[in-house]
Amino acid sequence: MTVIKPRFKVITSIIVALIIALTSSISTTFAAQPHPERPLDKNNLEKLTVDDAKRIKDGVKFDLGKYDGYIHFLSEDMIKVSIIPDGSAEKDSSAIAKKDWETPRFSAKEKQDHYTLKTKKITVEVNEKTFGVKILDKQGNVINEDEALNGSSSGYENGKPYVIKKTDPSENFYGFGEQTGSQLNKRGKSLANFNSDSYGYNNSTKYVYTAIPFFIGLKAGNAYGILFDNSYRTYYNMAKDSDDYYYFYADGGPLTYYFMNGPDISHVLDQYTELTGKIKLPPEWALGLQQSAWAYTPEQIENIAQTYRDKKIPLDTMNFDIDYMNGYRVFTWSDAYKKAFDTIKSIPGMHAVTINDPGVKKDDQFSVFNEGIAKDYFVKKADGTPYIGPVWAGDSGFPNFVNSQVRNWWSSNIASTLLNAGVDGIWNDMNEPAVFNDDQGLFHTLPLDSYGIDDEGNKVLHEQFHNEYGHLEDEATYNAWAAANSNKRPFVLTRDMFAGTQRYAAVWTGDSLSDWEHLQMSMPMNMNIGLSGQAFVGNDIGGFGNQATPELFARWIELGSFLPFSRIHYDQWSDRNYHQEPWSFGSDVEKISKKYIELRYQLLPYLYNAFNDASKTGKPVQQPLVYQFQKDPGTYNIDDESMFGDSLLLAPVVEQGKTSRSVYLPKGETWINYWDQKEYQGGQTITVDAPLDSMPIFVKKDSIIPTREVQQYTQQNKLTNLTLDTYLDHQASYSFYEDDGKTLDHDKGQYNITDFQVKKDGNAITFDADKKVSNYDSALQSYTLKIHEAKDPKHVVGGFQKYDRVSSLNELDNQKNGYYFDSNASILYVKVPVDHASKVIIH
Repeated sequence: MTVIKPRFKVITSIIVALIIALTSSISTTFAAQPHPERPLDKNNLEKLTVDDAKRIKDGVKFDLGKYDGYIHFLSEDMIKVSIIPDGSAEKDSSAIAKKDWETPRFSAKEKQDHYTLKTKKITVEVNEKTFGVKILDKQGNVINEDEALNGSSSGYENGKPYVIKKTDPSENFYGFGEQTGSQLNKRGKSLANFNSDSYGYNNSTKYVYTAIPFFIGLKAGNAYGILFDNSYRTYYNMAKDSDDYYYFYADGGPLTYYFMNGPDISHVLDQYTELTGKIKLPPEWALGLQQSAWAYTPEQIENIAQTYRDKKIPLDTMNFDIDYMNGYRVFTWSDAYKKAFDTIKSIPGMHAVTINDPGVKKDDQFSVFNEGIAKDYFVKKADGTPYIGPVWAGDSGFPNFVNSQVRNWWSSNIASTLLNAGVDGIWNDMNEPAVFNDDQGLFHTLPLDSYGIDDEGNKVLHEQFHNEYGHLEDEATYNAWAAANSNKRPFVLTRDMFAGTQRYAAVWTGDSLSDWEHLQMSMPMNMNIGLSGQAFVGNDIGGFGNQATPELFARWIELGSFLPFSRIHYDQWSDRNYHQEPWSFGSDVEKISKKYIELRYQLLPYLYNAFNDASKTGKPVQQPLVYQFQKDPGTYNIDDESMFGDSLLLAPVVEQGKTSRSVYLPKGETWINYWDQKEYQGGQTITVDAPLDSMPIFVKKDSIIPTREVQQYTQQNKLTNLTLDTYLDHQASYSFYEDDGKTLDHDKGQYNITDFQVKKDGNAITFDADKKVSNYDSALQSYTLKIHEAKDPKHVVGGFQKYDRVSSLNELDNQKNGYYFDSNASILYVKVPVDHASKVIIH
């Protein structure tokens, strides 16, 4: 939530409510502006020269006069580069999860003002005369190289750490976390990171809610990644000033960055998320649809949840926004909303997520505030007294999350109040942190000179920890489940994140508006967040502010049903007569909504496995085409298509009034239209019809897509039959992961992995299921192999047993094994018992 009018003083929560009521009709957007930017003075750069070089255990240390320079090998193709004041210690930000690395074998030699380090995969050349770093692949091709601008490639300009890199016209740039604009490729852009409460942001808004100082470069089809490990406000000029170079810098802090070579984007992300942490497997219910609104009444929460059930539209979760609290006091309930919460929890399969803000209301009758004051747990002003600033609850204190004792205190409060009451997930909002202090000239956040005390007793200025604030709150929130001694998987949703937050929380892209610009923008935003290590991402379906039209909502729910995090959320405060549930826009839109929501639930085994992949390798769930097809230049600037998992290509309609659209199909694959089964060769752009009820979807041929029956909520029924939707050309394979979907037992090895393979050899098709891991007591009894564009078989044999032909799918459902051929659709269904030990051969 955010305030629409930027300048006001909040004294009590009643005044907050009055101000919002008075300003709710304002149509202009509000986006908090941080303190003025500090441009890099390129005429005041430092020239660094190596005075001495010394090999160390994992790399080399350079004497740069008043600085020490380091290059560390973390792996054969990942290095850490630091330039820090002489005699000071290197220090990681909170982004870094893995700090112990096994140093690879490398050689090091010094010759003619150059120091060269080499592993099996990369060579690092350091120019000692004008300090600069060049990285080459094992063939000797330059992957990345510093650029000496005015005699300097890196250093500090008036306290600002900077790095300047060469580029060429073939190089493109992706990632950078949450950035606005409808372009996936950020070449030619000036970007920055300072977490800001940006209600109604638009394509030109520079500062939004998250800060991830990581990007991927793609040059001549080969990828690398750079994490600028700096929590201060960071800036990126990506060949905007010149086609010959790009640069990044920060307002302060250390000059430290990590470089990881690909050459595949997938390998870059695997390394980056090994460094900063991979997402944890979420509870399966969190992958179902969620419904939310600001200012739902208790009665609405109950009625809307029941209406979903009555209309048989699948739903797993109702969200409780700030209204549920007692006067916006954290960790409290108002009686009416607690009753609604109890009602929600009594509905089979319905889960509840509650919002939580970091501001703790100043109230001498409020125990949480009193304890925070008594234990000195709040951020302090420069004069050493607690900073008290206005938010929804009125004047409030802000926990000093840079200290682990404070984080533990926060965890225990969440555990003892919300989790022990039965709350399933926590939604962290306002954690940039946002403060309604614009009239004081404080830029809608804590004062830059306010500070926290860390575990070592050091004073850490807000200017330094600002971008980490929500990250540290998310860590504390995630750990609340352990504080509650729960074996349930945590679910945390956050508005603010830093590099590495993916190991604690999902993210949504904040307070968007119900307009076509935001629908268009959501795709490159999500895809770049995915390329920044955060696979669990989504947007407010339908938009948060203003009001959606039926057409806009229909197009948004089509796409939204395929988002990694799928939630309808909107502002009902501004107009109590406006509603944004699937049935709110008429019967046609309700039908469209149900169709796509049911498709999501049908695809849950596929989606869950995509999340398992993300938890192992950092792979995005919503992938830009360039992720899989980086050798195809046709994918480099595709902003309005994405892959959903590895096999489904989505081409949503994101323009008003459109009933057809062009679709680029990547090279090297054959693509099948999901709706009419027409086949297309990749490497071309086609035009497809897209009436209001149809979002173009294409399937990569030689794919297996695991599906199940539609449920009204996840785990309504045990998974007893897994359908393997197969689009076969020559050979298709799929590694299927299964666990209980709700506990942490999978971390103890309680899961199954089965490798499926379907292979065509002449007129025969062979199906094989190879159980690689069997440590989970699965309810699966059978697989239904569903082969598209099939021929009527003469016989189907499993081992020494001939499968009987049946006359309908219903009849097949009641058989232990058998097959059915749908001659109208040319689809063959073969039901195979899980315990069948032999291959199934179809002739």
